[in-house]
Amino acid sequence: MRRHGLERADGCAGKGTQAPRIKDKYCICHLATGDMLRAQVAAKTPLGKEAKKIMDAGGLVSDEIMIGIIENELKNNSECKNGFILDGFPRTVTQAERLDSMLKQQGQPLMHAIELKIDDGLLVSRITGRLVHPASGRSYHKIFNPPQKSMTDDVTGEPLIQRSDDNEATLTKRLVTYHQQTAPVVGYYQKTGIWKPIDASQEPGQVWQSLLKILESDKPTGSKILGKLGLSK
Repeated sequence: MRRHGLERADGCAGKGTQAPRIKDKYCICHLATGDMLRAQVAAKTPLGKEAKKIMDAGGLVSDEIMIGIIENELKNNSECKNGFILDGFPRTVTQAERLDSMLKQQGQPLMHAIELKIDDGLLVSRITGRLVHPASGRSYHKIFNPPQKSMTDDVTGEPLIQRSDDNEATLTKRLVTYHQQTAPVVGYYQKTGIWKPIDASQEPGQVWQSLLKILESDKPTGSKILGKLGLSK
């Protein structure tokens, strides 16, 4: 079984480009925490109802709820039978510890923590060009990874969007949070011995080849996690 996780505080290091490719290649599920949370709320599940109360009150959804949502997906999502990619979680060391505890109880410990390393300045230059296909999470870039047809998803032909928070001011705030809270997660996984770095400043094809070297390194029983906040920075 393959188990991957993608992490980077601001999501601009390439995880949105690479995660769908990993999902398709290995027939595994892509667990993006934001998408899972919205789906639980929309479906009015017990966890979704609890999360909605907190969000409506302006609060942050607890680690316990997020771990519960991930656990629910692993147990009930048929796409997860071959493994999973974790995207956007964990964002703190406490979350990483609780995630590890749950996964070990499920007999599915992570095997690789892959950090997509990229300079903050380059992230700022990339952020304003990012385009997203909301339904799948596929991402493009106006310059570095443009769609075949302007503002159109290559796979479905549906419209792409540019997120309202993809601007320099918002990114600067998110980078501060990343360095304070999420960067220590790299240290956590370094200590466990499963951390691997990748230079995310490369063009997407080169990043993909670097990922494959890691993901193919322990076949047939390999399992992984990718990191800058959801692939890690």
